[in-house]
Amino acid sequence: MELQGARVWVVGATGVLGGALARGMAAAGARVALAGRDRQRLAALAEELGGVPTQPVDAVDVESGRAALAAAVQALGGLDVVVVASGVVAFGPAADADDAVVEELFAVNTLGPMSLVRAALPRLADGGAVVLLSAIVADAPTLQMAEYSASKAALSAWASVLRRELRSRKVAVLDVKPPHVDTGLVDRALAGTPPRLPAGYDQRALVDTVLDGVRRGSREVVLDPGAGTLVLR
Repeated sequence: MELQGARVWVVGATGVLGGALARGMAAAGARVALAGRDRQRLAALAEELGGVPTQPVDAVDVESGRAALAAAVQALGGLDVVVVASGVVAFGPAADADDAVVEELFAVNTLGPMSLVRAALPRLADGGAVVLLSAIVADAPTLQMAEYSASKAALSAWASVLRRELRSRKVAVLDVKPPHVDTGLVDRALAGTPPRLPAGYDQRALVDTVLDGVRRGSREVVLDPGAGTLVLR
């Protein structure tokens, strides 16, 4: 699909990756509406991008999600692309995981994005796109990150079914599975200490690949382990 003039709703825009994707979409000529938890960061990003509409949202609060969606659709005059880039992480042995932490991981990483997309689908134009950030751990579960891996794998599995169910509407569902990107998320973990992680993948390259994936109607952004670069498929 063409991004020039596309109406894009970015949830999680106050996060590092969400903000980068919002900037990338805007630079590509899209009309962007922003949603996120941090009002100050929302306001700053809106000013940076030229006064785009914003709405506070909590990914696990269904009502705030619906309110933010309605505001975005009204401001943009419709909806062509939904980007959900919210997420949290936790570390530690699977046998020692705290139930409350596990519930929050799945609420933010899995159930929240699913709820937001379900709410958006009736408003999403045929031929549009849904972009979901899972992670490389959806395909390669990682030691000390069992619950995080499982929450991302569940979102990825849901995306794969949703994609098939939306074929008649020609809505693309892009599952983004990047390796570790240095966003500071590990420093805000819900629990535990991160294991040794690889050097962060280039954020700009990730955004460019996602934008290209939306244009092409791709299914996934994945890491080519041989080349060490992200590829579309």
